[in-house]
Amino acid sequence: MTDFTPAPALIGGLLIGAAASLLWLGSGKVAGVSGILAGALTRSPERDWRLLFLLGLVAGGLGVSLWRPEALSPSQAPLPLLAAAGALVGFGARLGGGCTSGHGVCGLSRLSKRSFVATLTFFATAALVVWLMRHGGGG
Repeated sequence: MTDFTPAPALIGGLLIGAAASLLWLGSGKVAGVSGILAGALTRSPERDWRLLFLLGLVAGGLGVSLWRPEALSPSQAPLPLLAAAGALVGFGARLGGGCTSGHGVCGLSRLSKRSFVATLTFFATAALVVWLMRHGGGG
């Protein structure tokens, strides 16, 4: 990755912030994907909007893959490893009381101390793992 192109990241960040704000202002709900997924898997009166939210995430990814497939990086990891990693991330998100979107986007904007600590932990762990993979013989 040698090209610095801030415009797509800025536009994406603005869209994520706008969507999270609209959900919160319109319904009082926080756009934390792990909580939305957990609620979609139960028989609750709020199940429909949660399923539509998740469908929108999948449709967005599918749309990008069809419209601009070159924007996606193919994974070198086998599918079972990716599935296991996703399950572990989901477990960690529930254990941590929310995911990166819930804490990082919504919690920080509400000045939540718990979300600040959680987001700091996410980023510190990610930086450590990247360093270990690049310098510790893991990659």
